[in-house]
Amino acid sequence: MSDVKRGDFKQLLKELTEVPGPPGNEGPVRTLMAQWMGPVADEVTSDHLGALIAQKGADGPRIMVAGHLDEIGFMVTRITEEGFLRFQPLGGWWSQVVSAQRVEVITDHGKVLGVIGSKPPHLLPPDQRRKAVSLEELFIDVGAYDKEEAEAMGIRPGDVVVPWSPFTVMENPKHWLGKAMDNRMGCAVAVEVLRRLSRIDHPNTVYGVGTVMEEVGRRGAHTATATVRPDIGIAVDVGIAGDTPGVNKDQASCRLGDGPQLVLYDAGHLPHRGLVRLVQDVAKKEGIPLQYEWINRGATDASHIHLFDKGVPAISLGVPARYIHSHTSIIHQDDVERLISLLVAVIHRLDRETVDQLCQGL
Repeated sequence: MSDVKRGDFKQLLKELTEVPGPPGNEGPVRTLMAQWMGPVADEVTSDHLGALIAQKGADGPRIMVAGHLDEIGFMVTRITEEGFLRFQPLGGWWSQVVSAQRVEVITDHGKVLGVIGSKPPHLLPPDQRRKAVSLEELFIDVGAYDKEEAEAMGIRPGDVVVPWSPFTVMENPKHWLGKAMDNRMGCAVAVEVLRRLSRIDHPNTVYGVGTVMEEVGRRGAHTATATVRPDIGIAVDVGIAGDTPGVNKDQASCRLGDGPQLVLYDAGHLPHRGLVRLVQDVAKKEGIPLQYEWINRGATDASHIHLFDKGVPAISLGVPARYIHSHTSIIHQDDVERLISLLVAVIHRLDRETVDQLCQGL
């Protein structure tokens, strides 16, 4: 953990994005997030699958603000006799963004740098050159001469692999680039929301949560929600930016720098209408621009949070990101700062009377 003061959000996001943590291997991220949560939370605990659960307050409605700790990655399944690594994707990868990218193999003895390789296009017939290479055809090259040398590096089946992509502030300093923005951004926001709430009076008990295994089916949202037992659930995640060439605005319309996103629909969750109206009202009152996203394929942790027990009014909020589910994503500083301000203002409105009305469908 760095020596910078805990209020430096950019430093927090840098540290969180650069730590490895694919599904089922979130321990290093959880440890780091706990270090940042410690000074602002009353208690930091976990569930049995490894979620981070930080509690602030002890009275009033239970509000859960959840990002997910894991990032997309790979798992080593086999070392070939020639010393190359075959792998299993962990989360949703598109093969066209994978080849020739640097990765780190996380072993018990440290990190091993590698690159994802494929058959050279010069050796392919013309019809195959025009087709995407399947993930099954790709491999990881760690510079080993043979299997024995790869094993001597400490690599073995079951080791996980993550992209190598350091956090970088771009020439326009409001554009932040790095791996694992999906969803260390949400984890960092949960930390910052609790930090800001620690400075003011608020009418509730707030849980800043880092769930596990979201990228392989949002599994950790089940156990974290059962542990917290929230009255209101807020999933915080990145969404798709529609401001790059070739994107149809009827598919994705959000732009970097134009404000946080509210998810109107995803494949596993319809947001609670009362919460939607509350967020819209608060955003208007606070002067925060709001963008809207709809996800035909995929879902956020809200898809599982809202099904707990008798049902939990839930909503998904986030920021647009370019190039998600790749080695490098880009987000905008203003979107994140506005999202944090919006969440703090919404939580401040969630007193017992308001929550009871929401839970009654009003």
